[in-house]
Amino acid sequence: MRIISGKFKGRVLAHNKKLKARPTTDKAKEALFNILNFRIDFEGIKALDLFSGTGNISFELASRGVAEITAVELRTDHVKHIDKLNSDLGTDVKVIRGIVFAFVKKTTDKFDFVFADPPFDLDNFEAVLPAIHEANIMNEGGLLIIEHGPRINLSKEVNFIETRNYGKVNFSFFQY
Repeated sequence: MRIISGKFKGRVLAHNKKLKARPTTDKAKEALFNILNFRIDFEGIKALDLFSGTGNISFELASRGVAEITAVELRTDHVKHIDKLNSDLGTDVKVIRGIVFAFVKKTTDKFDFVFADPPFDLDNFEAVLPAIHEANIMNEGGLLIIEHGPRINLSKEVNFIETRNYGKVNFSFFQY
C-alpha cells in the first residue's frame, strides 16, 4: 500500500500480513482519488472511513489535507495497526474500535465525505447503505462512496450517482 498523492506521496505504508483485510488496491485507489480531486476540496472537510481495515483510505485523505478524519474498525489488531501508522506519519486520524452499524446509529456527527468498504462477504452487506441513510450522518452536498464487488448493484438506491468499475473493485457514489 502506498500513498498516491499529497504530503505523504509515494510513502509506502507498512502492512501487517497477519491482518485479515482486503485493502483497496493502489490502482483502484488512484483512479478513485483522480475522480475525487474534481469533486471535493479536501481541506476543511470532515471525513468518515467505515470498515477502515488497514486505514489505507484514511491516510490517503490525511495526505491530501483532510484535517478531521474518523476511522471505524471492529478488529482490535486493525485498530492497533492504524494507531501505529498514525504515530509513524504524525497524523491525527481518530480511530474508533466498534461495530459500524452501532457507530452510525449513535454518532451525532455529520460528515462531508464517507467511504465505506465492508467485507465483500459481509453477511448483511445489503444493510450498510440503509444504515447510513437512516443515521442521517451526511452533510448537505456530502458524498458517500461504497466499495463493493462486481455482483452488487446499488444503482436503484436513493441518492445514487454512478458506479465505477476497476476489475473486481467497484465504487458506487451517492450525493446528499
